[in-house]
Amino acid sequence: MSRLVAVVDDEPDILELVSLHLSKAGFAVRTFKDAGGFQRSLASSVPDLVILDLMLPDADGIDICKDLKQDSRTTHVPVVMLTARGDELDRVLGLEIGADDYITKPFSPKELVARVKAILRRHGREEPGETVELADGVVMDLNRYEVAVRGRKLDLTTTEFKLLRILAERRGWVFSRDEILSRLWGDEKSVLDRTIDVHITNLRKKLGKAGSLIENVRGVGYKLRD
Repeated sequence: MSRLVAVVDDEPDILELVSLHLSKAGFAVRTFKDAGGFQRSLASSVPDLVILDLMLPDADGIDICKDLKQDSRTTHVPVVMLTARGDELDRVLGLEIGADDYITKPFSPKELVARVKAILRRHGREEPGETVELADGVVMDLNRYEVAVRGRKLDLTTTEFKLLRILAERRGWVFSRDEILSRLWGDEKSVLDRTIDVHITNLRKKLGKAGSLIENVRGVGYKLRD
């Protein structure tokens, strides 16, 4: 069955262009010219990936992304932000609230399709796992992509979960930023080193006191404390 991609953008030319190239690549595509239509569609169908414009006529794309990541039905759905706002601040903000990638207009349709494929490959190749206790009261469910602290389920994005899972693979082992970037985003050169710091900061905040488990090794990277 074809993977379903939802494209939300108020520019008809962009919707047509993206839809054409994704369809040629074998994806099922649903297009929406505003946030309202897209949000209503989620009641009956949750896409495998969302391509989201930041500047929509009836809502801010940042708010839509936040809503997706806070809803248990859609928190696992990767989001690619497609926008004319290319400032680093906008990129970092998008990543902070859970976006998986950020593409600025004008863009190469072939590159966009390649990134969509790469993201869906990463999301689809996870091996069945098990429950792992990281510390007293901190438990990861590798099958359900869930983390709980003393029974309280945390609202982690898929990227945050994967980052914590990487660190948990070898307790006490220092993972460099480059290694983490490679594990999470492959060879996508547009992803900044600072992206890792943003996700680590968010992860620590969500873990609360347990956030001290993640240690920064200055000039090298990050590790999960033994």
